[in-house]
Amino acid sequence: MIKPDMSVEIAGIRMRNPVMTASGTFGYGEEFAAYVNLEEIGAIITKGLSLLPRAGNPTPRIVETPGGMLNAIGLQNVGVEAFVARKVPYLRTVATPVIVNLFGNTLEEYGELAARLDRVPEVAGVEVNISCPNVKHGGIVFGTDPAAAYEVVKLVRDSTIKPVIVKLSPNVTDVVEMAKACVGAGADALSLINTLTGMAVDLQKRRPVLANITGGLSGPAIKPVALRMVWQVAKAVNVPIIGIGGIMSASDALEFMLVGATAVQIGTANFLDPSAAQTIAREMERYLAENGIASVKELIGALEV
Repeated sequence: MIKPDMSVEIAGIRMRNPVMTASGTFGYGEEFAAYVNLEEIGAIITKGLSLLPRAGNPTPRIVETPGGMLNAIGLQNVGVEAFVARKVPYLRTVATPVIVNLFGNTLEEYGELAARLDRVPEVAGVEVNISCPNVKHGGIVFGTDPAAAYEVVKLVRDSTIKPVIVKLSPNVTDVVEMAKACVGAGADALSLINTLTGMAVDLQKRRPVLANITGGLSGPAIKPVALRMVWQVAKAVNVPIIGIGGIMSASDALEFMLVGATAVQIGTANFLDPSAAQTIAREMERYLAENGIASVKELIGALEV
């Protein structure tokens, strides 16, 4: 059997294979080092990072659902100062690209955070979480309004020379319109989808299960929605797409590549199996070898319709 070429490139970030870890499901990388060889995956995407530390939402903030899970963690994180001081030294020892997911509640926070990370050589690129409310403008979510999305992506783009990936929310009327707005503002790549908004109810208590009432739905249940959105966006823009949503196996990952993704992110699967990303990368390579496919890039957008 041939040894296939598994390498891909996203906005100048060269990866040994297309398997990345999804933000919020893999800590800052070091937490998983005992369970997975970090140098067998394509890239590490950190927990969402803000300017200042955040404690997140009160508990309970995770609940299982049929085919997935709801989370309302509330973007708990250590803040950029502690990230640079306490997390980057370990990441410096790992020969795998590190992409920092970032978010803010105002335009200014996004810009300042991007500028701070621009000065950290260990950061290969940034992934912008636009599924956050703009507290200065009545709480409108950046990621559901094309004009607001354009504004925040443009500011991040102007604040860093590093590759800018924008993570799209599925909680919109037209994901293609949002994608075009982000690319128009200078996004080098897009990742999609973020979680779908959902809730769970405790019948006996007649109360929401989550303290936050609503949360983000992830896992296998959202895969068909994610595949559809990746397919739509890949046809509409000329930047690399990273597919996310219910990827539990190599076949799931390869399906996302067929509909147009250059790479994929593993999220909920990490909670079931901490070595999931490594396993999926190996199984993808095995599939290519067994089917005589010389390069994983041959599968990108190869869906026949």
